[in-house]
Amino acid sequence: MTSETVREGVPEPANPIGFDGIEYIEFATSKPQALGGTLEMMGFRPVARHRSREVELYRQGSMNVIVNAQPADVPRTAQPAERPAISAFAVRVRDADHAFRRALDLGAWAIPVRARSMELNIPAIHGVGDSLIYFVDRYEQFSIYDIDFVPIPNVDPRPPALAGFHFFGIVQYIGADRTPDWVEFYSRIFGFTPLPNRVRFGIMPKGLLLESPCRNFYLQLIEPDAAAADVVWEEHLQRIGLGAPDVPGAVAELEKRGVEFVASTAVHTSDRGALTRPYLGSVMFELVHSEHQGAARK
Repeated sequence: MTSETVREGVPEPANPIGFDGIEYIEFATSKPQALGGTLEMMGFRPVARHRSREVELYRQGSMNVIVNAQPADVPRTAQPAERPAISAFAVRVRDADHAFRRALDLGAWAIPVRARSMELNIPAIHGVGDSLIYFVDRYEQFSIYDIDFVPIPNVDPRPPALAGFHFFGIVQYIGADRTPDWVEFYSRIFGFTPLPNRVRFGIMPKGLLLESPCRNFYLQLIEPDAAAADVVWEEHLQRIGLGAPDVPGAVAELEKRGVEFVASTAVHTSDRGALTRPYLGSVMFELVHSEHQGAARK
């Protein structure tokens, strides 16, 4: 994604919890092998399995994706279904316990502790729909995967990123007239900042963009089209945005791997971005022009 205008007059955002990017994005699915095949087409590789749950870790470059086929044991959380759903994402923070307790003080809803014996307790709050948001402060020399996961033998634990891919953002579908509520939620708890409407990335212009306080991750809030009164959707995390320095080049690489892209009058591949077709009925990836993580702004 490249911005349409120079970002003038946007103040430095506050970073009350030391937000430092995304540690992982999680899918819930009852068909983990099928989703795994889609992720591998996108350049991800399975690198580890959870010690006690039906959970697998996929990775490429700096990106971690969790495939969770374990039946949920907490109310109001996503159950694995045939159509995969983005069920959680984990934010990197300076101090997970501090960030979690601050979120509760600001009105967030906690989820019960689910860690078993010898597993890490990663604090989390409820997000949109049935999704969760985790707080992770172990992501440098020592990570959460060192405790809870077993490496897959003879597999590169750090597979390189295809086409320079990195997490750029998540698209979230919300209810009609709910944008102010979600802006308040992400601004107060995490320090996200709404961007002016003149700032646009990629090829999907709808909705409001929120920028993380570390300025290397974005949320896009999209309400139903007011012109389509019959459109009704449940609020949910809809798709992942992947940054790439050369979108057409990335598209060419992915097409060689069997990935298909949306091509219509309204939506088609350009230097700014591209959109994959839906896989497994629900899984889409949006490619966005971004030179490298943390340097998408212009």
